[in-house]
Amino acid sequence: VIGQPAKSKRPKEPGENKIKPVNKKVKPKTPKMKERESTDSSLKSQSILTQVMDKGRFQKLAATLSLSAGQTIELRCKGSNVSWNYPSYLDTFKDSRLSIKQLDRYSQLILANSTAADTGEYSCWLQLCDGDKCRKDEAKTGSTYIFFTDKEELFVPTPSYFEMVYLNPDKPAVIPCRVTTPSAKVTLHREFPAEEIETDGTDIIYDVKKGFVYQHPTSDHKGIVYCKAELQGAPQISIKYHLLYVEVPKGPPSTTIEASSNRAEVSDSVHIICTALGEPDVDVNFRWQYPGQEFERPVIFQNFWRLINRGTGHTARISKSVIVIEDFEAGDAGNYICIAQNLEGETTVTTKVELK
Repeated sequence: VIGQPAKSKRPKEPGENKIKPVNKKVKPKTPKMKERESTDSSLKSQSILTQVMDKGRFQKLAATLSLSAGQTIELRCKGSNVSWNYPSYLDTFKDSRLSIKQLDRYSQLILANSTAADTGEYSCWLQLCDGDKCRKDEAKTGSTYIFFTDKEELFVPTPSYFEMVYLNPDKPAVIPCRVTTPSAKVTLHREFPAEEIETDGTDIIYDVKKGFVYQHPTSDHKGIVYCKAELQGAPQISIKYHLLYVEVPKGPPSTTIEASSNRAEVSDSVHIICTALGEPDVDVNFRWQYPGQEFERPVIFQNFWRLINRGTGHTARISKSVIVIEDFEAGDAGNYICIAQNLEGETTVTTKVELK
């Protein structure tokens, strides 16, 4: 080649190509990028969620994050149509400390003056919409669990001092005594007889994001329990949890109907009671069809439920709906139909009230 010196004919020493820097071209290190992506596939799901730091810096979020309570946190999620998930009580109490704004290229979540109660999962995902129908884009999501640490509140506060936990034999049960500091030592205790319940890591495990999990609940686990947490100081006690063992067949509500009288005179007061038996943690909704419905006959509806012990430690829920006709008329005579519905289906029952 013209203009270049002749190449040396001497043999190359072993490794010479590796250390000789002359005319070296720098190429992108693509293999390392591939290796990084393949080592942790969750990085893809974390890619759209970032935390805004000081001076306009951004930080990708790991699976968990610990912050001191009192701080204000700002999260951003890339995308023009983003949905968020966060601790549900922030919605329940319409908390003004939380604000979410959708901008052109990202959605912004700001939580001001954080408290221990804000501890929980914060996640976002991109919505793919076709007209009015939208679905979650599984490839573009982000999630992190944030601990808002507070030495005065080792347990995440709850709105009540006592909670029911239902033990179903076919699914795990959770005693939700979550902590605000992941390094706290947490133990589970029975109130009577007073004793610590062993956490063996198999049948009973502790998940810092959930609480104590009974993997295979039995009637032996029922009773009142509480949790104890310790962290460089005096131990703190959680609220109490009443564990109730459940064994009710799954399916539509088992429903009956009964009238206070099936033959009524004009001006009588008549009650028709619809009763449904089911699982204690499953809601039952009632609908009625009755003779005076078409002409909007004024009637009174009453709905309520209670837990009952069916013996051998089994607990069930009795739900009732009552329709009251205070001043019976000829137009009120006929069939009274009650439809009881739960997640498994519905049951329809009927009774007839005649005019004497």
